[in-house]
Amino acid sequence: MRAARLIKMVLLLQSRPSMTAAELARELEVSERTVTRDAQALSEAGVPVYADRGRAGGYRLIGGYRTRLTGLARSEAEALFLSGVPGALREMGLDDVASAARLKVSAALLPSLRDASRTAGQRFHLDAPAWFSEPETPELLPAVADAVWDDRRIAARYRRGEDEVERALEPYGLVLKAGVWYLCAREPASGSFRVYRIDRFTAAEPGEERFVRDEGFDLPGFWAERAAQFARSILRAEVVVRLSAAGARRLPYVVDAEAARRALGAAGEPDGQGWVTVALAVESEEVAHAQLLTLGPEAEVLAPASLRERFSADAVRLAALYR
Repeated sequence: MRAARLIKMVLLLQSRPSMTAAELARELEVSERTVTRDAQALSEAGVPVYADRGRAGGYRLIGGYRTRLTGLARSEAEALFLSGVPGALREMGLDDVASAARLKVSAALLPSLRDASRTAGQRFHLDAPAWFSEPETPELLPAVADAVWDDRRIAARYRRGEDEVERALEPYGLVLKAGVWYLCAREPASGSFRVYRIDRFTAAEPGEERFVRDEGFDLPGFWAERAAQFARSILRAEVVVRLSAAGARRLPYVVDAEAARRALGAAGEPDGQGWVTVALAVESEEVAHAQLLTLGPEAEVLAPASLRERFSADAVRLAALYR
């Protein structure tokens, strides 16, 4: 543990002209007294750490000292490719690994380029979760992520409705979609690939046995295909809606975007008032009611009759409220 901290301290000092004890303590997550002891230990080991005294003082390396401890470990190299999603790294338990990788890369760069990570971080940031949501990190995510990295089979228990099922899984990949984590895994018994929500796992125990990964498996392609299948599978009902020009423009933002595109593409010419009639695939009448209600007077439900009656009742209530 201390050896790793000393290496990190050297890399920090190598990547910057100087650092105060407070800055080093913050980066290393130790006390300033520990920083002083570590600097002394490095000096005794032959690393030329020099301490500048005074209010503007700090620690620095002298004599152009360069460490050769910049080779990336495999886990660090892999984590580096995910460094654009810091929240995801933190949730998977890879934050420290990625930090070490970034330090090694920074230490290997020319002095004029060492602020590249800072300047890039000031200009680009990925915020994956949707608006108005506070996603919680699934408790079992780090264990599942470890199994994904190591190609280890897991024994899992998974909530399916009111039931709980047990599965032996080969975890191929993780996907973060709108703040929700999913596992793409193969079931050894059937050889089929399935998608599981991580927050529905009640247990996930990585075993010692490793599986042989199918090199032809394409995680982005697999996810895109399954996501499209899922979107199609839940659109099991149809409603007929008459839309104003404004309603037609807003439709893709209140219902499934692909369903809206298809419905509008198949619509006929506008009527004399500029309205179009579309047959729209929806998840259910209940869901369609909640979604289309946001269009207000820019949409008129024509069918089914039961849904039209709901909107008629809503209109009566609204008229009474605003009379």
